[in-house]
This record gives sequence, C-alpha cells and structure tokens, in this order.
Amino acid sequence: MTEPAASIADTFAAMVEDFDLFDDWEQRIEYVIDLGKGLEPLAEADRIEANKVPGCAAQVWLATERRGGRLVFHADSDSAISKGNVALLLALYSGRTPAEILDFDAKAALDRLGLPQALTRQRANGLNSMVGRIRQEALAGA
Repeated sequence: MTEPAASIADTFAAMVEDFDLFDDWEQRIEYVIDLGKGLEPLAEADRIEANKVPGCAAQVWLATERRGGRLVFHADSDSAISKGNVALLLALYSGRTPAEILDFDAKAALDRLGLPQALTRQRANGLNSMVGRIRQEALAGA
C-alpha cells in the first residue's frame, strides 16, 4: 500500500461534503451502513480475541499491519452499523503514519459529522472505543 492520495484533512473534508448531502440522520446512517458493505472481507486468521475492540455493542475486529512506517487497518463487525462506523474510520486512518493519526482530532471530526449524536449511547461508546484502539496502535507505532 502506498500513501493515501489525499491528506487526512482532505479526506475528512470530502466526508463532510458527503454527509452534508443528506437531509436527515436516517439517510446518514444508511450511508454509513453502505460504507460498511464496501469493506474488504477480514481474513479468518484476524478474527481473534486480540483483535476484538472492547466496549462495542457488537463484535468488532481491528487488525493492524505496519508497512513502511504506515499503519494499515483491516476490520469487520457482525453489525451493519458498527461495520459502517469502522469502515468510515478506516477511510480516514488506514495507510497513515502514526503522527498523522495522532495529530488528527477524531472527537471533533466525529462531532462535526454528528455521528455520536445519531447513534445510541452504546454504539457511540463503541465508536469511541474503535478510535481509541486506532490511536493505541498509532502510539505503539510512533
């Protein structure tokens, strides 16, 4: 994998434009679910306890691969919404350097998209857990 074509800020700006096209949260959640449908299948070998993200309402697996100073993430979930949420995070973070990941304010970004407010408290906590796991991996790779 090579470096992503756009900066993390540019990738996020494109997401904001996409989200702003929708009139209500039902449409936005459907969009997130559609993102999850585009995730590449997670290798069975990566569906292990060590890759499970704690704190999620559903089962979420997040595997990390280090390639040339960059972190490449692979993920899956047994829930459509959680799978969409993790797909959104992978679009932002996969292929980035640890510094890029750590320098990006995920909480502000997710708040700007309105995701935490559109999700149940348990799913919002799961989304935060996914971000936390990605940041842990970036800290370990820094």
